Amino acid sequence: MVARDTNIVERLAFWGIPLSLAVMGLKMLAWWVTGSVALLSDGLESLVNVAAAFIAYFVIRYAQRPADHDHQFGHHKAEYISAVIEGVLIVVAALLIIQEAWGALFEPKLLDAPVPGLAINGLAGIINGVWATILIRTGKAHRSPAMEADGRHIMSDVVTSAGVFVGLILAVLTGYAILDPLLAILVAFNILWQGYKVISHSLGGLMDRALEPDEEAAVREAITACSGGALGVHDLKSRRAGAAAFIDFHLVVPAGMSVNEAHGICDRLEDAIKEIIPGATLAIHVEPEGERAHGQKVEVEGTGK
Repeated sequence: MVARDTNIVERLAFWGIPLSLAVMGLKMLAWWVTGSVALLSDGLESLVNVAAAFIAYFVIRYAQRPADHDHQFGHHKAEYISAVIEGVLIVVAALLIIQEAWGALFEPKLLDAPVPGLAINGLAGIINGVWATILIRTGKAHRSPAMEADGRHIMSDVVTSAGVFVGLILAVLTGYAILDPLLAILVAFNILWQGYKVISHSLGGLMDRALEPDEEAAVREAITACSGGALGVHDLKSRRAGAAAFIDFHLVVPAGMSVNEAHGICDRLEDAIKEIIPGATLAIHVEPEGERAHGQKVEVEGTGK
């Protein structure tokens, strides 16, 4: 797992603002050249991308603020709020596209200067595709829900542009102008689906979703390997909050073990788990044997407990 580099995340979020403005300018230029309602719809989605880029930048900066008296576990969850807003904006963009395309269904018209317009829109799509890939990969690697959501938002824009590009070429070749608004509506439904997925994933983070299954399995392995001297572990719980992870469990030790020895086991466990989950915050409750165990048990190799 890669430790989060806040400088990289913040810099990328900042550069997303001028880039989104440039892409929007290209798409609106393509619409002005052609008069295509599908290209106008694509441009309207880019307008939403600009708003999303501003939101992502300021929320990512806020989420990186250290813990304070009122937010003693940090401000990490602010990123999920940004991601939910991004999802809502994606849905709004799709509805705007449907609104524009619906009217054009009844008055379809062929494109003006289709080749220059499609070339301009294609360039905007390529820029967006490269940028979206960078944001998604960086967001995943550095556990930034806001950045990943922004990348997926832009990638939905790339899908839109590709669909519009293909559809408008067909409209020009066949002479069927109605393909322009029909395509815009089909693309809008795909964008609605993308918006739903972003919102659903982000709400899961706000609801304290546990670590991913592979992460939890790695934590269990670390506990098994590094809890020598303990008798057992139970009540293992975890939750994610953006880049932060919180893990707590109960460590059962022999009744006669000293505080210093028990503390040494805790230190080993903490070091091992932080190797797997960088920046994780651990709460280990040490209890003597004989206490009634509760919650989820984690097997400790060699104890049979």
